[in-house]
Amino acid sequence: MRAVTWQGPRRVETQDVPDPSLAEDTDAIVQVSATAICGSDLHLYEVLAPYLTRGDILGHEAMGTVVEAGGAVTRVRPGDRVVIPFNIACGACWMCARGLQSQCEVTQVRAQGKGAALFGYTSLYGGVPGGQAEYVRVPHADYGLIPVPQGGPDERWLYLSDILPTAWQAARYADVTPGDTVAVVGLGPVGHLAARCALRQGAERVIGVDLVPERLQRAREAGIEVVGDTDDTPAAVLELTGGRGADRVIEAVGMEAHGDPVVAGVLGVVSRLPKPVSVPLAENAAVDRLSALRAAFGSVRRGGTVSIAGVYGGAVDPINMMQLFDKQLTLRMGQANVRRWSDELLQMIEADADDFDTEHLATHRLPLDEAAQGYDMFQRRTSR
Repeated sequence: MRAVTWQGPRRVETQDVPDPSLAEDTDAIVQVSATAICGSDLHLYEVLAPYLTRGDILGHEAMGTVVEAGGAVTRVRPGDRVVIPFNIACGACWMCARGLQSQCEVTQVRAQGKGAALFGYTSLYGGVPGGQAEYVRVPHADYGLIPVPQGGPDERWLYLSDILPTAWQAARYADVTPGDTVAVVGLGPVGHLAARCALRQGAERVIGVDLVPERLQRAREAGIEVVGDTDDTPAAVLELTGGRGADRVIEAVGMEAHGDPVVAGVLGVVSRLPKPVSVPLAENAAVDRLSALRAAFGSVRRGGTVSIAGVYGGAVDPINMMQLFDKQLTLRMGQANVRRWSDELLQMIEADADDFDTEHLATHRLPLDEAAQGYDMFQRRTSR
């Protein structure tokens, strides 16, 4: 089969690789009909290089058709159309029973001190082959796979694999209540959906912050107020909120925010070092680009909540604890628990396909063999 493989920092290739096969009777094989490049995949493109090996199959957002299922799989069968959640969960352990599927104790990658295994996301999360491929093996398929209707384009359902549950959880973790003003830092796919989710959960106003004109225009069209390129995001948000700040802030950017050129340079150097050097540095001395997180902390009102959906990996990030304590902030964060939210989100999409505008979220549609071009465009935030 063909699959997108990591070949080094800022280098991916679509190659011929062996077809997957059933390894356990709880597995299924899915023929992939649609997959996506997530913002989190860009971290693999460079920053998380120490945890990748040449030939690793990338991708954690995919859907398709079941073509084979193990003997213990009874909820889905060959021919079913399904979405594949990015985290691999058993559905029966102590964590899964409490809606913390991203911390599943059965698939937990204990050797790395991490939570549940993820598709296509480095040795830190199990080194499981990902979904940017023609076929993918899905462990714990009976619980994990999300059956979806046969009708409608793939893009109506695809984002149930990651970014829609991630956005919904981000708004839930922000404790959005009716009448709130919510600021969303970063209007990429997750941030845009998080803004829509905040409105759906009762926010009176949503203010979106980004640097990319196309993202700002898309947000305006969805009824979201916007703050564009500015040297002082908190000041802009405070001005829009009468000096108080937003009740809730969702940070949807993560470790590769614009700014912090020195940190960016250090990360680039570390990603290219030999693994015996780069892995200890990444685990014990890594820092993130924190401009988006600082903007979130500065934009929220006193006593407010900051929900962090952006991915961070730093071990020694400098955080202004005085600011957090003095403002009496609540922080929530973490990988999305996809199956916790997927059933209610599926019902919303079935009832109203335009509520999250998922069918118009993608900016480019490329064949698998042009994945390298897609990664490059996404990394540079360009249209070609």
